[in-house]
Amino acid sequence: MARWIAFPYDSAEYTYDAATLKKRWVRLHAGDAEPLPKDDKVLAAWVLYHAGEFQKATEAGLKAGAAGITVANKAQAIYANYLEKSEKTKLALFMEVVERAEVQAAAEPKNANAHYLMAYALGRYSQGISVAKALAQGLGSKVKNALETAIKLQPKHADAHIALGAFHAEVIDKVGSLLGRTQGASKDTGLAMYKTALELNPTSAIAMIEYANGLVMLEGDKKMKQAEKLYADAAACVAMDAMERLDVEMAKAELED
Repeated sequence: MARWIAFPYDSAEYTYDAATLKKRWVRLHAGDAEPLPKDDKVLAAWVLYHAGEFQKATEAGLKAGAAGITVANKAQAIYANYLEKSEKTKLALFMEVVERAEVQAAAEPKNANAHYLMAYALGRYSQGISVAKALAQGLGSKVKNALETAIKLQPKHADAHIALGAFHAEVIDKVGSLLGRTQGASKDTGLAMYKTALELNPTSAIAMIEYANGLVMLEGDKKMKQAEKLYADAAACVAMDAMERLDVEMAKAELED
């Protein structure tokens, strides 16, 4: 595995030991509703993930066997999305996650995060190759079905609601509401998904950022003020781990533009 780019901020505040991670688990996993792992090796991989050691977390998760696939997939997907500079490498990393998550979902059909992480990685891959091209390849329905499955399995999965909101918004933004309907995309459903995500995880910077993006895509300039307020709220969030820090920094960067 080629050397990954290091997390660019001080991770001291996000470096938990196993006991502290267990205490903060519910707050740290308010987005993905992942159950606390029983396996110490998997918990250790999550410690690495939350501290921004994404490559080590991926490797540790894979070494831990089937129980570690979720942390490996999440660490790799988050790294690819936020830190990888090469577009080619990023797409390859996403597709590795998609393949592993598909195998995991087949083996554990009731594992909500197997479906969610497959959809997340495939959704980001689709954005990378262009949403229109991804829709033509039939990837849109795969993403939508996997997210709907994740939500059916775990109704409190805030991140799956965010991603499904983004699916509806992106499709309508790229192909229009008429063509979007053929892909099962609806403005009202998209907006409802974002709202539910924020109700489930009210301190989530990424929920605020994605909702802001979705509002502009679905409603246009008339929602710009509300979108800016959401970005300001996201920038003011207190990050509890490396991924949350990356979200907060992204919101700050957006406000400066």
